[in-house]
Amino acid sequence: MKAVDPERYDMPFGGNTVVLGGDFRQILPVIMYGDRADIVAACITRSRLWSICQVFLLTENMRLKQGESDSENEELKKFAKWVLDIGNGQVSPPRICNLLLIKNQILILSQFYDVQTENTVDNMICSTYPNFSHERHSTQYLSERAILMPTNQTMGHLNSLIVDKFLGESVSYFSVDAAEEFGGTDEDLNEAFPVEYLNSLNVAGMPPHDLKLKVGVVVMLMRNLNQTLDLCNGTRMIVTKCLRFYVECEVIYGTFVGSKHFIPRMELSPSDIKMPFKLVRKQMPLQIFYAMIINKSQGQSLKIVGLYLPKSVFTHGQYYVTISRVTSPTGLTIFVDDESGAATNLTQNVVYKEVFYDLPEALFV
Repeated sequence: MKAVDPERYDMPFGGNTVVLGGDFRQILPVIMYGDRADIVAACITRSRLWSICQVFLLTENMRLKQGESDSENEELKKFAKWVLDIGNGQVSPPRICNLLLIKNQILILSQFYDVQTENTVDNMICSTYPNFSHERHSTQYLSERAILMPTNQTMGHLNSLIVDKFLGESVSYFSVDAAEEFGGTDEDLNEAFPVEYLNSLNVAGMPPHDLKLKVGVVVMLMRNLNQTLDLCNGTRMIVTKCLRFYVECEVIYGTFVGSKHFIPRMELSPSDIKMPFKLVRKQMPLQIFYAMIINKSQGQSLKIVGLYLPKSVFTHGQYYVTISRVTSPTGLTIFVDDESGAATNLTQNVVYKEVFYDLPEALFV
């Protein structure tokens, strides 16, 4: 930019205005094997650029729909306030016998859980996907609901059980895996990391080696393919044809809803992983969408959300992200297990309050 104005040479971003959008209540940058201090240090508030930033506050929850009466609007305001209090860590922990405070734990409001109902997979599916056998091909029905959970292992198991409820045979698409950027010879690579070992790796943010699909299954795109057609990371689609080398999918949410696209295999690599080699997996960038991890749900708007917590959330903002995905409080149902596996109304809410230190106080009023 110094060709425009020599004084811009020493200005950040060449003197251009840059807009940074985000919510510090949501999940912070993911640092592999990092502790709390590492995660907070990776935030923009710890950058040298933060001192020259001007903060503008967005105060209206645009995701929540307007009620049809004054009483409904009042309930929506209370729910929005509760969501913000969760994100700010301002919900007081419960007391036991009026003496002991349970650190980082909160009581779930009675309207969002049923302790009398066992947290089985069938109960969660019936709650989040009622009349699934009749509505499983409805694009509107499928686009507005999902089951959220904190770990990939639980997500994969739950998605497999839901797909098994579909009629017809599943089609398996196997990936072609390879290892690159290895320091040794090819012979050492083949002996230390055979193809069978590479196939067994389940890396976060990548499709599995054996991707089982059926016609009518809802999937989510895991990579940006064509932004002009809204084929971006997070686009929700439904499988319409299972062909030999690719699948045909129909977009069920967004601007290009109803458009169909062929999704081929493509080479994918994890962005950040501690391995002595670079894993290259040639597979369709698709993930079954009925159940998804909380981190991947950021940016989604859903009418019905079932939160399944066999174990509590483990990092800043996960609980806040989940309860803030719904467009109405009536669409939120929470299933929480205690250490013995029984249903409970206690869960953990992790908030790193030090990330808010450099933010305006008006954000928490």
